[in-house]
Amino acid sequence: MPTGVCGCCGPLRPRYKRLVDNIFPEDPKDGLVKSDMEKLTFYAVSAPEKLDRIGEYLAERLSRDVVRHRYGYVVIAMEALDQLLMACHSQSIKPFVESFLHMVAKLLESGEPDLQVLGTNSFVKFANIEEDTPSYHRRYDFFVSQFSAMCHSTHEDSETRNRIRVAGIKGLQGVVRKTVNDELQAIIWEPQHMDKLIPSMLFNMQDNEDSERSGEENPASLAESCFRELLGRAAYGNMNNAVHPVLVHLDNHHLWDPNDFAVSCFRIIMYSIQAQHSHHVIQQVLSHLDTHSKNTPRVRAGIVQVLLETVAIAAKGSIGHIAHNQNNAYTFLSPISSPPNLWLGPTVLEVFNTLLKHLRMSVDFELGDGSRRNSASSHSSTRTKESEERIVQNAIIQTIGFFGGNLPDYQRAEVMMFIMGKVPVYGTPCHTLDTVKIGHQGTKRIQAMLLSSLIMVTSGFKCKTMCAGLPVSFLEPLCSISLMEDSELRQLVLEILHNIIDRHDNRAKLRGIRIIPNVAALKIKREKISKQDVVFMKKHGQQLYRHIYLGCKEDDNVQKNFELLFTALALITIELANEEVVIDLMRLSIALQDMALVNEENMPMFIRCGIMALVAAYLNFLSQMIANPPFCQHVSKVIEMRNLDAPHLLPEHVFREKCVLPDSLDRDDVGLYFQTADLAEALSVPGYNVERLAIPYIPQVTVLYTVGKILHRCRQTSRGTISELVRSPVLVCVYRKFSE
Repeated sequence: MPTGVCGCCGPLRPRYKRLVDNIFPEDPKDGLVKSDMEKLTFYAVSAPEKLDRIGEYLAERLSRDVVRHRYGYVVIAMEALDQLLMACHSQSIKPFVESFLHMVAKLLESGEPDLQVLGTNSFVKFANIEEDTPSYHRRYDFFVSQFSAMCHSTHEDSETRNRIRVAGIKGLQGVVRKTVNDELQAIIWEPQHMDKLIPSMLFNMQDNEDSERSGEENPASLAESCFRELLGRAAYGNMNNAVHPVLVHLDNHHLWDPNDFAVSCFRIIMYSIQAQHSHHVIQQVLSHLDTHSKNTPRVRAGIVQVLLETVAIAAKGSIGHIAHNQNNAYTFLSPISSPPNLWLGPTVLEVFNTLLKHLRMSVDFELGDGSRRNSASSHSSTRTKESEERIVQNAIIQTIGFFGGNLPDYQRAEVMMFIMGKVPVYGTPCHTLDTVKIGHQGTKRIQAMLLSSLIMVTSGFKCKTMCAGLPVSFLEPLCSISLMEDSELRQLVLEILHNIIDRHDNRAKLRGIRIIPNVAALKIKREKISKQDVVFMKKHGQQLYRHIYLGCKEDDNVQKNFELLFTALALITIELANEEVVIDLMRLSIALQDMALVNEENMPMFIRCGIMALVAAYLNFLSQMIANPPFCQHVSKVIEMRNLDAPHLLPEHVFREKCVLPDSLDRDDVGLYFQTADLAEALSVPGYNVERLAIPYIPQVTVLYTVGKILHRCRQTSRGTISELVRSPVLVCVYRKFSE
């Protein structure tokens, strides 16, 4: 019998075709014929080798129904496909899946919203099926492109647009779930796919029109959930490809100013990724900041604020140990016994170097050369630009401080030295920041900002020994800056010293300069000075004394300077004072008093009275700290006499706004001043070498201080640059001597 006759006879059609035809009712409104669907499922499970033919035939029928707009039968065909997929898990399902994906693609290409949603729902069901064996040839490029396009739907009807976008997001979520755990589908992490996936999610997160909707009906909420899931599945080598499209999207849509959405995105990123991958994100943001180095201040400030947020979140977990690598850099390393959320990262100093570079550039942009500033259209626009650059600078300082402040205490000293190496110091042979272009004002700004960063880094610093907290390589340049003729810089240096010296959190109790009636009521915390700290004071105590002595006589001192000087003296007493140091501090106090009385420096009367008030407040504190009754009695007697005859020599009076100051100080009234003989008599007890009190304190002024002073004063008179000033034969001689 000819084969053609068999083809036209229904009973002689292949069984799988008859079973497929039977699941379709005459009226599509009746839905899938369940009894016949059960027969088809049983047949497919019993004869899995027929699955590919079943799939091909269903695909043929579905394609024909789509073209004829018989959408009821299309829904039935997809329902049948879904049930077959859920029921069959054999090797033969691979060809069937290809037919299934072909039918889903047909629906997505149709342009009909209902069919697109139907195809997406079927794909999502398929994505949740765990296949027994991996697929070596299957690709999802088309689905990534199509679902991404659906995420950007601009349909006129808002309800329909919402449905299409939700379907697109669900489809992308299905692609992610189907591919990220399959090593053979690692191609999904390549840039060409991430550049479609990530922006589609961010677009819907940003365009939150239906904020009243909840759950999966809200595209923004669903996109955020999918975004978190994708980032949570990102492996070590895929982080850069996942983060870069986020940065590009924020650039393209101008979302750095304002940066609320950018901050929100990176919060999601940092809380979604594995903690050990945090450094990838930080590195990406740093690199992005470099690419925008010449952008507007608000854009740069927005990026820096995002960087601050990422650093803050990364620092909430444990931070890995820093170890030396071959290049003498410091890299985060994870010990085996550490918790899993350690921050493994780039070199720490690289992060600081990048931030400091942008800080320097911001000051350059703010001040610039004279021609650039004169070309501004108006003074108001110049002021606006300066204020915007201040935002950038403050954000960088906060980031530096937060990053450094979250390092373990034993690592901060290296970071402090690194930042100090960036501070331009007049009189040093070289420094890393070129200050010729920005001049004196720009140099001062950089100094102030870097010192502000150091204040944040040293906040909460608890070094075990002062040698570790104040090494020579850090202490000398710090003290050099403290002796510059700028009260603001000296204040910042004193605050840094407070942070480092105060290891028992006593500074808050000593705030403000005053005569403390009962020091015991402050409940000062202290420990016995260690041998290492005794050695430190023998080697470097003179530097601290000199810093205080020379800092007191600067003409531009204000009340805050004296308050910080008092706190510095008190903290040295609490943390570093043994019997020998107490004698040195008393010698320093008497020397300050004599300097104010003799006035060889022609200091203003306010400075002289301020020094007198500082000495009175400190000796009152010291006498109670060492609990020596005769000492306390002498100090109380002098303070009482001053209250009666010279209140301007006490801190409560001299620092008042309308304090009347005398024309001169009465040197003959010895009752108003602390006497060396009386102090020596009070301390004539075992342990104190009172003979040293008779030796006047003379500060050991270093060449560094001298050169700095000369250059600074010459700069004030000539307004020339440092490079021009050192051409003077005298300065060159001093400069070369110091360099040697």
